[in-house]
Amino acid sequence: MNATSDPALLARRSVALPTGLLELTLDDGAAEADDLLGFAARANAKRGFLFLSKVLGKHWPARPAAMLAVHERLAATVPEDEGPLVFIAMAETAIGLGQGVFEAWLRAHPGREALFIHTTRYRVGSGPLIEFEEAHSHAPRQFLHLPEDPALRALLLGARTLVLVDDEASTGNTFLNLTDACRRLNPGIARVHLATITNFMGRAATAGLAARFGLPVSMGALVSGEYRFAPADYVAPAGMAQRFDPDADRGASPAFGRLGLRATLRAPTELAARLAGEFTLGARVAVLGTGEFMHAALLLGRALENRGLDVRVQSSTRSPILTWGAVDHALSFPDNYGEGVPNFIYNIAPGQYDHVLVCHETAPNAALRAFAGQLGARLFHFQSETDVEEVPVR
Repeated sequence: MNATSDPALLARRSVALPTGLLELTLDDGAAEADDLLGFAARANAKRGFLFLSKVLGKHWPARPAAMLAVHERLAATVPEDEGPLVFIAMAETAIGLGQGVFEAWLRAHPGREALFIHTTRYRVGSGPLIEFEEAHSHAPRQFLHLPEDPALRALLLGARTLVLVDDEASTGNTFLNLTDACRRLNPGIARVHLATITNFMGRAATAGLAARFGLPVSMGALVSGEYRFAPADYVAPAGMAQRFDPDADRGASPAFGRLGLRATLRAPTELAARLAGEFTLGARVAVLGTGEFMHAALLLGRALENRGLDVRVQSSTRSPILTWGAVDHALSFPDNYGEGVPNFIYNIAPGQYDHVLVCHETAPNAALRAFAGQLGARLFHFQSETDVEEVPVR
């Protein structure tokens, strides 16, 4: 999107992608849309476009301070409703965003009770799983674990308000599927709030959410509008993006949100202080999360940013995206969770940063070393919030 001051041009966009024609009408937030998002083409037969967020820390390198500011803005959209509240972040793309919104809400409401939990495509432990579908996704099966801790489970089962967080809303179908699953578990849910960076459902569909959901629904988004997409004659490459095995241990951790959290994660300040002492002041540093493990990278990145380093945060993903538009570089590497699904990192090239730090929750393995080897990166295994071990790359 090209910068312009013409309100009419700001409100209307037409983007010709290799996969089709995307047309947008922006109702709110048009003036900052260029700062918040770009457009990319998915290598996905179900949906050929991507609203690529520049402040999410997933497909685009984002400054930690900018990400935290977005978290605070979205947390401020949550209504002052009766609690307890349950914040659910959508895997994989919005896990870090949802955790950040939850933590921003906690900071703004000291003493209030809330639960954070994120959906996942991996099993943790042996407890019950709730399954729902993200139909347009490259990997459509999603799961929500029931917390094992009795107090956290009581929060989920006693919630009055669901706060569902994703980077974008386009149809509302995934939110509805998850809400229905949660209401079967907890019929006492009285309200849903949707928090997204962009909402492209359109005014009419947004106004009709309460009727679709069968209970009051509010929406908080930084950019709102409506889209139309006309697919081109593009054939997406065949490939499996999900091989869920309920009995397989993929090395996903229970400590960072899959089984629920009621407090903010602590930043690894000792690690940040040590690394900052090794780096030149103002050095360019990329701090990368891996797959669903995102928020710890932001916390480390922010701690380094506070020490005078020029930091960007982003994460690897299983989503295949074409090198076009808002994606000018792509690297592929093996899956460190062991599903045998290709993973990618976008918009980061070897030699672009002075230092690259990869944060991961899985045990060290050949896939992680291959990833680090492509970028000349260092590996940091987070076994808990503050128990972080640097792993030799060779």
